[in-house]
Amino acid sequence: MSVQAIASIYNFSFKSIDGQVINLKDFKGKPILIVNTASFCGYTYQYEQLQNLFEKFKKNNLIIIGVPSNDFGNQEFKKNKEVKEFCKTKFNVSFILTEISKIKGNEGHPFFQWIKDEFGFLSFPKWNFYKYLFNKDGELSAWFTSFTKPNSEKFLMELEKVLKK
Repeated sequence: MSVQAIASIYNFSFKSIDGQVINLKDFKGKPILIVNTASFCGYTYQYEQLQNLFEKFKKNNLIIIGVPSNDFGNQEFKKNKEVKEFCKTKFNVSFILTEISKIKGNEGHPFFQWIKDEFGFLSFPKWNFYKYLFNKDGELSAWFTSFTKPNSEKFLMELEKVLKK
């Protein structure tokens, strides 16, 4: 059996925007939303919607992780400090942000490669603000493209299912 066949979300980690390790296994039993983000994208306004979700559902242990990347349209700052300041100042982001990460190519973060391998080519981010919603058991409940807003009925219906499970 290959490593990819037995991989789960809990096998991955990221580095936080401040340099600490974020082990996804630390969030076992909690719903997790992972979103690839960018500061200068037409979808950047979704940061506000993500922050609103976080504030509304943190009592339900919802974990939101934003993964800034410069891979799509060169739309991210060059330094983590700039991303953090932008997100805090413009959107008052208090959910978890990772360091600026590669998503595409051989140097792409293993989480995104796993998404593609496990859930198919269409699930792999084609642009900023793809959303991956995992239930409390670490299973991918649904993924959404940039077009699906975090406050859309489609997204909220799926989130409600994950929170109730």
